[in-house]
Amino acid sequence: MHGGNIYQLAEELGCPERKIIDFSASINPLGVSKKVKAEIRKHLKYLHNYPDPECKRLIRHIAKRVELPEEALMAGNGSTEFIYLIPLVFNPEVVLIPAPTFSEYERALRLRSRARVEYFKLESNESFRLDTESFIRASSGKDLVYLCNPNNPTAQELKREEVLQIASACRDTKTFLIVDEAFIDFMPEHSVIKEVLTNPYLIVLRSLTKFYALTGLRIGFIAAHPDVIRRFRNHKEPWTVNNLAQRAAVVALKDSHYRRETFRVIKEEKGFLERELKRLEIKYYPSAVNFYLLEHSESRNIIAEMKKRGILIRDCGNFEGLNSRFMRIAVKGHRENAILIKELKAFFQKIL
Repeated sequence: MHGGNIYQLAEELGCPERKIIDFSASINPLGVSKKVKAEIRKHLKYLHNYPDPECKRLIRHIAKRVELPEEALMAGNGSTEFIYLIPLVFNPEVVLIPAPTFSEYERALRLRSRARVEYFKLESNESFRLDTESFIRASSGKDLVYLCNPNNPTAQELKREEVLQIASACRDTKTFLIVDEAFIDFMPEHSVIKEVLTNPYLIVLRSLTKFYALTGLRIGFIAAHPDVIRRFRNHKEPWTVNNLAQRAAVVALKDSHYRRETFRVIKEEKGFLERELKRLEIKYYPSAVNFYLLEHSESRNIIAEMKKRGILIRDCGNFEGLNSRFMRIAVKGHRENAILIKELKAFFQKIL
């Protein structure tokens, strides 16, 4: 189960999808930028053409943006495409995954390999912080290690130096480290993407879904040593990134005003949400990004009641390492955030 299924709730409530307020998917509250929308409109007349299977124009822009050679990059149908290619490329036997974290790593491994998955448990009494020394010890003897930074759903981050410490240890033991940086654009100073050239055991996944709100277009990329990229090419299907996604991604990456406005809005709205959640006595864990992991004894009832009111919250009870006390909310625009707080207040007044 994932966030973002507005279609199911709209059907249950018998209302248009646009009426659903979706806090379950952690997408930039600014939505798709005006420049991207204009670019899409301009290129609708070219939809009869096949997309460039190698995404050359897009890769050139990504290479410039992340300061890597083009041969160290590959674009895909969201970073999820690469998550499902990884088991085919590496055919691992033993894999280490933190818990809780993004569930698709394990699902891909179950579907496409016979790997044995071991969990590195993150503790709630430590705010789900990952201890690098312990993680390095646990990584020893594994074929593959996954690390989501910042982590989904806990919203915790590791500093760049901490990730590099793990990457160095993995290189020493010839263990491939998959660093999922889907949310790193919210804290770009902690990316390790440039290190893939000097560490052939480091693979970085990136998404344009979260920060640039290109969710419906499905666009992401992978960065790795050119030798590793060649291995991915042997397994990748052609034409997985459509024309509009390629065009939209190029324009999005060049939009510096959109990035500045994003940081301003997120900072403002996080302040508002934290103040209000504190007043409601809903525990929130520290967040480095555009979502919060919440904990409350009434979480399951809160989620159910909000659904009735057309508000979708992510139930985190199905994450390995979490239970029904946990839920996740995105940081949205002020109007939506204010509606959520108003409805939460109404819920608590009702049960008191």
